[in-house]
Amino acid sequence: MNALTEVFERWAQEPAVLVEVVATQGSAPREAGAWMVVSAQAVRGTIGGGHLEFDAIAQARQMLSASESADSAQTLERRVALGPSLGQCCGGVVQLRFERLQGLDAAARQRLMQRLTPATLPVALFGGGHVGRAIVQACAPLPVAVHWIDSREGIFPPELPPNVRAEHSEPVQAAVDSIAPGSRVLIMSFSHAEDLDVVARCLRRQRVRGDLPFVGLIGSKSKWAAFRHRLEGRGFSAEEIAQVRCPIGVPGILGKEPAVIAAGVVAQLLQTR
Repeated sequence: MNALTEVFERWAQEPAVLVEVVATQGSAPREAGAWMVVSAQAVRGTIGGGHLEFDAIAQARQMLSASESADSAQTLERRVALGPSLGQCCGGVVQLRFERLQGLDAAARQRLMQRLTPATLPVALFGGGHVGRAIVQACAPLPVAVHWIDSREGIFPPELPPNVRAEHSEPVQAAVDSIAPGSRVLIMSFSHAEDLDVVARCLRRQRVRGDLPFVGLIGSKSKWAAFRHRLEGRGFSAEEIAQVRCPIGVPGILGKEPAVIAAGVVAQLLQTR
């Protein structure tokens, strides 16, 4: 939404054409819903690059150059067979829609923004330390909505990405009850005691609502062995405890630098989309 807002603010008056992928068949550079906005001098967004995008930009600018004509089209649809038409090895078919943006009123722009905004993946992140910050940074350009939670005052940076909402919660586990249904939960507080309380609160919520598809805990195999024992002591069954992922991150990504850990964890979250 932030990128779309920037586009429409910049080109509300300047002539521009929206190019949108409305459908695909077979292998294609981008999925339906991908878009770019083309003006005479600039391009924002992408429909996949390569020859397809190069030709689409040329088509959009041809529409712009014809805009003075009384019978010039406001919209245009084009079916592109990537292999026969462009020689691209993808081999699929892409249906493109070209639409002039100039002259749209506020209501029409809002409807268009809502249509083009990708569905966001809700993430509840417990912990504002180095890895938590790296995860927030990695999520900033992605279609992810991060609810960032910590029990410590003043832990969050003064400026947050547009897709991040920070919350101070003391005790920290109390925030579990209010996180969005469908949230992917990441637990990495400064304290093992807090981590355990958050995990336990997530499992209690799962008993009642079953609406947290991913509960991940940062840590080693030995940490998780200790946590399993303590969760059993709190009355959780083996089946309930098995819902927790620990360690977290895509297997095979080595390194303990915060940015490296974040790359593996965010990749794992995207696999759950």
